[in-house]
Amino acid sequence: MKLKKPPMAVTTSPCALFTPPTIKIPRLFRPSQQKVKVGPMSVSPMGFGTWAWGNQLLWGYQESMDTELQQVFNLALDNDINLFDTADSYGTGKLNGQSEKLLGRFITQYQGDGNDIVIATKFAAYPWRLTPTQFVNACKSSLDRLQIDKIGIAQLHWSTANYAPFQERALWDGLVAMYDKGLVKAVGVSNYGPKQLLKIHDYLKERGVPLSSAQVQFSLLSMGDDQMEIKSVCDSLGIRVIAYSPLGLGMLTGKYTPANLPRGPRSLLFRQIIPGVEPLLISLKEIAEKRGKSIPQVAINWCICKGTIPIPGVKSVKQAEENLGALGWKLKANELDQLEYAARDSSAKMIQNVFQTRLQWHFQLTNKPSFFENNLEIMC
Repeated sequence: MKLKKPPMAVTTSPCALFTPPTIKIPRLFRPSQQKVKVGPMSVSPMGFGTWAWGNQLLWGYQESMDTELQQVFNLALDNDINLFDTADSYGTGKLNGQSEKLLGRFITQYQGDGNDIVIATKFAAYPWRLTPTQFVNACKSSLDRLQIDKIGIAQLHWSTANYAPFQERALWDGLVAMYDKGLVKAVGVSNYGPKQLLKIHDYLKERGVPLSSAQVQFSLLSMGDDQMEIKSVCDSLGIRVIAYSPLGLGMLTGKYTPANLPRGPRSLLFRQIIPGVEPLLISLKEIAEKRGKSIPQVAINWCICKGTIPIPGVKSVKQAEENLGALGWKLKANELDQLEYAARDSSAKMIQNVFQTRLQWHFQLTNKPSFFENNLEIMC
């Protein structure tokens, strides 16, 4: 990856100058021989998500976390994880874009070989982005924050087809322009349903732009008909599925119970769902104990076995090390069957992304106002 040269006059905080020590873990978890193709690039079979890097409201981000986040970044690269997912909307309030800024800083300060880093960023379909030029300008702003000369995968964060269809075509043309101008290596989408996915694939193909990836809410808590139809469409068209929220916002970590809920807004959702996923958590624990793995490692490995690239979020070295343990092995067919049966047998299901599932859950919750109904970013 070619880095942009920083401007000559830059005021850098003491924290930004600190380079955390390199942390190594056993080669057992290092997946260099397992790289998969996304467009023209080779990426690790699992990436790391950076939604929490700048999000104070949901994930409790503070700038004091930056040192450990840089350790997480270095740890990932030192262990052959080269895919990092972000978005230009990640970061709350004045910290908007903070995730990209942190990645940019960490990339420039990394002391190893960072040439094969792949940044997948998503561009928000804000209502004021009405022209292809505005979308291209958004891409250039992300390049500046990331301090690189070309984005790996440029993704449209969500579809506007259901509420602003006139805007959708302009955003598609924006992706084409980014690609044609050489600002990005590949393009993808996020939170697209199967019908709209087919439409944008055909539209881009006519213009000589391959659709390389589709981000989907995909996990043992999100394996309904919509997800499987999207996966089938992607497989038939050669589109790589990137699975976000593979741990269901933390519900599939085994850490939480009805009596032990996470702090903050997530507790509202967990209180409704956790009691109904006991059969799934029991099966995850059973397989984890037999395999000598952790519950999150089994849940992430399920996503890999289904042919997706999971991008679990990470905000601590401990989480990163545990996630790396999902690599280098595969669940057996009978274990996959057991998990999927338990998932179907669980009475509660994850709330699905409004854009990905044709607005179904929005109408189901119209009489249940909540943080999750009114803040769609949580599911993006």
